[in-house]
Amino acid sequence: MERTIAVIGMGYVGIPAAALLADVPGHTVVGIQRRSKRSGWKIEWINSGKNPFEGDEPGMDELIARVVLEKKTLHVTDDFSVCKDADVILIDVQTPTNTERIPEYLSLRTVSAQAANYLQPGTLVIIESTVAPGTTEHVVKPILEEGSALKAGEDFYLAFSYERVMPGKLLEYITDFPRVVGGIDKESTQRAVALYKTIVRQEITPTSVLTAELAKTMENAYRDVNIAFANEMAHVCEAMGVDVFEIRDLMNARHDRHMHLAGAGVGGHCLPKDSWLLRFGVDTYGAHPVPTRIIALARTINDEMPLHLAEMTVKALTEHGVELEGAKLAVLGVAYLEDSDDTRNTPAIPVIEALQEQGATVVAHDPYVRVLDGYEITRDLQMAVAGADAVVIVTRHRPYYDLDLAWLKGMMRTPVLVDGRNVFNAETVQAAGFAYRAIGKG
Repeated sequence: MERTIAVIGMGYVGIPAAALLADVPGHTVVGIQRRSKRSGWKIEWINSGKNPFEGDEPGMDELIARVVLEKKTLHVTDDFSVCKDADVILIDVQTPTNTERIPEYLSLRTVSAQAANYLQPGTLVIIESTVAPGTTEHVVKPILEEGSALKAGEDFYLAFSYERVMPGKLLEYITDFPRVVGGIDKESTQRAVALYKTIVRQEITPTSVLTAELAKTMENAYRDVNIAFANEMAHVCEAMGVDVFEIRDLMNARHDRHMHLAGAGVGGHCLPKDSWLLRFGVDTYGAHPVPTRIIALARTINDEMPLHLAEMTVKALTEHGVELEGAKLAVLGVAYLEDSDDTRNTPAIPVIEALQEQGATVVAHDPYVRVLDGYEITRDLQMAVAGADAVVIVTRHRPYYDLDLAWLKGMMRTPVLVDGRNVFNAETVQAAGFAYRAIGKG
């Protein structure tokens, strides 16, 4: 089937979606990206056939080169007028929450209004950005209708189908995960299902738009709650002098148990805010108030983990007679996820800030990240650890597993290693002459 598809937002969701759709015979895809200082470079970068992700993304290099340079079925622009020729418009923009835990829909509202200016009868609009339940009907639909003078469900079609992508597995999690599609009416749902069948190999389940929105936010709230349980058990194990990761293995030997991994904090665009989107949705559009106590407590526990790692570092240094004022600390890993370049809501920032507030000089290293706004990042590991009083591991990047401990100890001023991601075996590190502290290990 011949389709012209516009994908608004060239990020971790929009780029793989656009590239996969452009690889389907009959599809022509235009990516739309705002030309900002932070991300405007992606336009020329992708149009030259290059993959903009610096982390390990299997298949992405080849796919982008194929659809841009060989098939010439994908190009990127900042011109929203291309929407007038689109049979399908996907909206893939960020939907953060503010300090009051209220969704900030500036990007969503802006791009919806811009798309509405060019919306044609018969076009299918799909929201893939995670939103508070009720947003498609109560926020996006009115903007599209007002700007286009068209009626949703009569003149154009509207659906919500949430992404489940994860850096490092962007393509796999689109093609090989089940998909949920919720339209505002039957025809909208059917048309969206037909589109996703061209790229999704797993089951595609049709449902209502509100059910789909709730499913996404509940799915991520569920994961956040389970991570919070693991983190609380890490505190328990530290106090009792045992290893939470060993206990996790013992628990998960049962087929009906799955304890998550404890660690230095929860980052990414989704988990830190999707519980708040869920709460906002029910508070705003629900029939009656719901306390949502568990998800709020889980958010508090997970938000505290970076501070716990910083406190652990301070205690380890104090035990070795090192004053924080003037100490050099090397933070390894600023991406929120291993082997990725994604720094959104990274726990590295509160770790760095907590240590700097006590007078330490912090040098942050990451093998994949070039820029973290407001912070100095290096890819030179030797420079980062030279003369350091402590190495603090925040992200479980693969290269850190291969660290030569003898070399590392020789580079440092004080051999203190604080492990926020269970990268090292305690006995091995201690045998190498380090003072070792780790989340979840007594």
